[in-house]
Amino acid sequence: MKVSGFTFIRNAIKNDYSIVEAIRSILPICDEFVVAVGRSDDETLSLVQGIDSPKIKIIETVWDDTLRQGGKTFALETDKAYDAISKDTDWAFYIQGDECVHESYLPIIKQAMLANLDKKEVEGLLLKYIHFYGSYDYYASSRRWYRNEIRVLKYDKEVRSYRDAQGFRKNDHKIKVKPIDAYMYHYGWVKPPKGLKNKVHNFNQFYHDDYWIAEHLPQNLEFDYGNADILQKFEGTHPAVMKKRIDVVNWKFNFDPTVLKKKTDLRRRFLQKIERLTGWRIGEYKNYKVV
Repeated sequence: MKVSGFTFIRNAIKNDYSIVEAIRSILPICDEFVVAVGRSDDETLSLVQGIDSPKIKIIETVWDDTLRQGGKTFALETDKAYDAISKDTDWAFYIQGDECVHESYLPIIKQAMLANLDKKEVEGLLLKYIHFYGSYDYYASSRRWYRNEIRVLKYDKEVRSYRDAQGFRKNDHKIKVKPIDAYMYHYGWVKPPKGLKNKVHNFNQFYHDDYWIAEHLPQNLEFDYGNADILQKFEGTHPAVMKKRIDVVNWKFNFDPTVLKKKTDLRRRFLQKIERLTGWRIGEYKNYKVV
């Protein structure tokens, strides 16, 4: 069984993406790892080249900065990395530059790959998500945050990244997936307030034009932690590869999580209560078919 990891990245240092940790977190169960490194304004290429592993294969790309519709650029760059995977690959393992897998889940993921390798009805594996927010000590927990996503795929040249690279489709059809008991840790919203403000501004450049950004994201904009809806204390451990990054955190998260509950509108609170009591998330978006 051959496993190929793949990802894309640009301006990792400028935007404080934990791309090295992301790659290293799944590298142990990958036979190769393709990284599409976009032409950057910092030393991102050198950063990725510094990962000491013969498994790493770097392709240099140029992002289309004129394409500002729904984050399509992210999907195109994902496809570039996917297309560079060895054609004898069995499973393709995708990870984004702000994600990480705890080492305790690697055996579970590998075992699921082995168990489903010859099952034609299974085209991918569905991972659960923890979205850390503002701090490594809290995670967002509400219907505003996706609970699952495809991150492991049976290699097929017809697979394409969908919309803004959140998921995948095959010949424009939803991929049939097997849910597994493994989590992806999402760290994209763990930054100091200034860093989060910059993230919102930079992120929206791939979704909206300059006029929209100037109108909705002025320079004096204050980041609103209320966007999380609900924050919960994280009681587990972080991946070992994240230890150094977490140890050098230089800001304090002094936000009171209980404030968020007061700000959540009545409708969302009602839907959230139903989910808490039944586990059913009404109207949940699923870009996959569970088998």
